Amino acid sequence: MRRRAWLLALSLCIAPLAALAEPPSAAALFASTLTDVRDKPADMAQYKGRPLVVNFWARWCGPCRNEIPLLIKLREDYRKRGLEVLGIAIEDNAESVRDFAKAYEMDYPVLLARDQGLPLMQSLGNVRQGLPFTVAVDSRGKVVLVKLGGISGAELVAAAEAALK
Repeated sequence: MRRRAWLLALSLCIAPLAALAEPPSAAALFASTLTDVRDKPADMAQYKGRPLVVNFWARWCGPCRNEIPLLIKLREDYRKRGLEVLGIAIEDNAESVRDFAKAYEMDYPVLLARDQGLPLMQSLGNVRQGLPFTVAVDSRGKVVLVKLGGISGAELVAAAEAALK
């Protein structure tokens, strides 16, 4: 019974955009200035007009770690079609994130959200502020997919295809 209740709660976290009262906007994402792993400002406006898969994560999050190889493969498979994968760490320490990204061979841009992380996730539809959290944004800046919780390779492919439409 407990497992069934957990599965029901999880399924509610993965609701399609159509189920949301109002689809989230990527405006706050593109208006943000985050920090790169060298502790330098990273203006998110540079990604405006590009299809994106954005993954919010943290070093201490087990499901986040499981997604990293899938995100690396997604970038490899879709980069030539113009898709960019971004990892946004809900972290404060650039050196720790840089070391982690190197150890996990994260070849996609990795940024730190610092104090902007939770409000940014909320603006993109993650009202529970849970991790991992993945968002697909098309080239017009429209959020086309949101997923709270671990994401599978097939779901990432669907996110990439939705962002590229």
